[in-house]
Amino acid sequence: MPNQSSFPTPFSDNAVAVLGLGPMGRALAGALLAAGHDVTVWNRTPGRDGALLAQGARPAESAAEAVATATTTATATAASAASSAAAAGSPLVLLCVRDQSAARAVLDAAGAALRGRTVVNATSITPEDARANAADARARGFRLLEAAILTPTPTIGRPQGTVLLSGDPEAFTAHEPTLRALGTVRHVGTDPGRAAAFDAALLDLFWTTVHGLVHALALARAEGISGTELTPYAQGLPQLLPPLIEDFARRADERRHPGDHSSLASAEAGLSHVAHTARARGLDTTVLDAALAVTRRAVEAGHGSDGVSGLVELFARQATASSTGPATTGPAAAPSNRRRPAGRPR
Repeated sequence: MPNQSSFPTPFSDNAVAVLGLGPMGRALAGALLAAGHDVTVWNRTPGRDGALLAQGARPAESAAEAVATATTTATATAASAASSAAAAGSPLVLLCVRDQSAARAVLDAAGAALRGRTVVNATSITPEDARANAADARARGFRLLEAAILTPTPTIGRPQGTVLLSGDPEAFTAHEPTLRALGTVRHVGTDPGRAAAFDAALLDLFWTTVHGLVHALALARAEGISGTELTPYAQGLPQLLPPLIEDFARRADERRHPGDHSSLASAEAGLSHVAHTARARGLDTTVLDAALAVTRRAVEAGHGSDGVSGLVELFARQATASSTGPATTGPAAAPSNRRRPAGRPR
């Protein structure tokens, strides 16, 4: 099970360097300051640290200076705190910038100052990037935890704030008291890419849902239905999701997809109807057409009587052919409920 800890708890006096002061970086630094930490801040673009400096943060002229300043403060704190377990660990560096390219540029700029430290990279990146970063960290002599922040800036520093971390478990244990200042933190595995993988899967769900919402509003408008009129009916749909997610997740883990309630064949018919209605009103149907094409491909392959969750297997087979990441964990493949034609590969 993942390691979990929840705010609020006592905090250590570890110094922290925060590199990157976009909205999320500022929220992270603010939460650390509110929890009583010594925080040094740096940003490539000047002028974003004013509110943090007013709260007691120290400014730095460069990423390397920020790390060095945090190191000096942490060393003094460790001496006066009789070498508590957290303070005895490497000083903590929290990195939160726009993307992987920016993250690597900042880490390169920090240079040798990172040696012996622990970096928590809260930049949104891919699992492959996270694994590459971990290999680079080992080569350069610092520890790395990759972080995925699942909640918006107003939740940071509160129990509702959720941060997933993956990578070096000893680094997580050493700095867990400090990381609790951010909200609820969970260590989800030693694979450095695991937090980013959670993030990608959840954002996949979120953004396809958001696209469905805005497209539905456009379709309703085209048919003379206002957003206000649609709202009470649309609000009923999310109530179906919690049990649906649980059911589909169980089926995906068991790799069994009975079509006892809704089949792929019926889903194809429904999607075709919606896409036709949207096209008739001149709406863009790119995403609908893609969903219809995938569903139709599964039906044509003989899976029409399977449940809609069976599309997981279609996507998974495509991923297996090109995947370079770690092997999938979980239960061994179970037979499908569908009888496969002779000679068809599993």
